[in-house]
Amino acid sequence: MGQSGRAARLVGRALRLCCPRCGRAGALRSWLNLRDRCPACGLNFERGEEGYHLGAVLFNLIAAELALVVGLVAVILPTWPHPPWDAIFWGGIVLMIALPLLFFPFSKTLWLAFDLIFRPSVPGDEQTRPGS
Repeated sequence: MGQSGRAARLVGRALRLCCPRCGRAGALRSWLNLRDRCPACGLNFERGEEGYHLGAVLFNLIAAELALVVGLVAVILPTWPHPPWDAIFWGGIVLMIALPLLFFPFSKTLWLAFDLIFRPSVPGDEQTRPGS
């Protein structure tokens, strides 16, 4: 399987909220908490770096903002020239609160998958790296 097939497999596993490396176990302890490591293959989900999931926060922010823009366009275009501004305002507030909470676990597993695409796991990733 080529690099693109491997990447698709990692992202697919992440979207199922499983360990991107093995796909055999769930990556979540609860909706807002990622496990420390995969119960099946032992992959350390922090990958030994302090602040590792800062990228996941960025993924979450970008996804919420893109969803808001898509929602705005989907409402404004068909209702132009008289869009329902009050509904757009209140709906935007609800989306900006709900979407980050709904997407949060996916952002963490997707971040881990993207990291594994560009920095594949090596022997010893099951251990906590020195200095962490």
